[in-house]
Amino acid sequence: MEANRGFFDGTQNIIIKVEPDSIAEEMDIEPGDILIGVNSHEIKDVFDYRFFIKDEYVELIILKPDGEEWILEIDKDEDEDIGIVFENGLMDNAKSCNNKCLFCFIDQLPKNMRETLYFKDDDSRLSFLQGNYVTLTNMKEEDLERILFYKLSPINVSVHTTDMEQRVAMLKNPKAANLFQYMDKILESGVEMNFQIVLVNGMNDGEYLDKSIEDLSKYMPKGKSLSVVPVGITKHREKLHPLEPFSESQAERVIRQVERWQRTLRKQYGSRFVYASDEFYLKAKRELPAFEEYEGFPQIENGVGMLASFMYEADIVINKPRLFKEREDITIVTGVAAAEHIKALCARLSGSFNMDIDVCVVENKFFGPEITVAGLLTGRDIINALKEHGYHKKILIPQSCLKQGEDIFLDDVTLEDMKRELRAKVKALPCDGFRFVKEILK
Repeated sequence: MEANRGFFDGTQNIIIKVEPDSIAEEMDIEPGDILIGVNSHEIKDVFDYRFFIKDEYVELIILKPDGEEWILEIDKDEDEDIGIVFENGLMDNAKSCNNKCLFCFIDQLPKNMRETLYFKDDDSRLSFLQGNYVTLTNMKEEDLERILFYKLSPINVSVHTTDMEQRVAMLKNPKAANLFQYMDKILESGVEMNFQIVLVNGMNDGEYLDKSIEDLSKYMPKGKSLSVVPVGITKHREKLHPLEPFSESQAERVIRQVERWQRTLRKQYGSRFVYASDEFYLKAKRELPAFEEYEGFPQIENGVGMLASFMYEADIVINKPRLFKEREDITIVTGVAAAEHIKALCARLSGSFNMDIDVCVVENKFFGPEITVAGLLTGRDIINALKEHGYHKKILIPQSCLKQGEDIFLDDVTLEDMKRELRAKVKALPCDGFRFVKEILK
């Protein structure tokens, strides 16, 4: 296996966990071991690994911490998992973004935050694995070939506009003009795509938005959906291109524009295809669309229909008959955007179940007043708001505030820090109406 050492840097293939009762456990593979190769093949990333372990006969080359190499021959069922978890889920370094987007959120972060927050990824593999959006501007031909070979579907693409001159200007990268060239190849291969437009006031809205929706709708049905979300604007924009938030009337205009296209596309293709994010409806003070209008919520992780789904699920739990019992009073933490909806839901619960459910609405001091979604609240802002507002001994916060897979906020405050400082039970919950209500009523 010495010939393969050139690709191996000793970091991405470190095993951190072996699943109980798995093939790996049976073969005495342990945390700290390193995977060098599979069937003598170079393992560039997790997709290579998954592809080569599909066979019924697999040969693993494992490097033990003492430097000893093991060659393990495994007979198994086709597609049976071996039971290895790697330290780096991608098993490779994520590809960084070389764009200089005029609206980049990372450029608006304050200084002295943890280093990983400043990394700009633009990796199609993360699009498949984690739902990230990619611009396709930082893609090499070999990256495209891997998408087509492994059928990494769906890929989520940040389009922003289909006017190529405007797209190049917004992303500040001449390769942005190659959008259709890449998308055509991807869709022709059978890989599906979701699209995103980050809408910037006075830049890619109005006629540009009409053109983008029309152009992207031609990719249906392999082009599954298109979300339109407002640009995030923090208070840390010194020396950056000036941006203006959408006003209430401007948000209303965007919604009407999107809904007009929904009617047209539903009549023509049987699907609404394009959706405005929850933020536009909240900004416009408009009633949210009905649950069924989101057609399966193809972009819920992008803030499209998240609140409608949450309220629908909560209603199901609330309306189930249950025996009365004494319940613990509770404080709910939310951001400004969804505050009125959460307050109304909690008022229903308080009245129906004879308990005090208090809602603490946290303003975003860290990023500024234009950032109103709960997912960008910091630990310190939440702690300070609760101290000022007052709170019960049990507190629920949105899990979206925390780093994925870890109990840490954007400002490096941990969940344990919060519990200790507030001397309260603090629990993070996903944006799931079922779990939210059940946690309150249990």
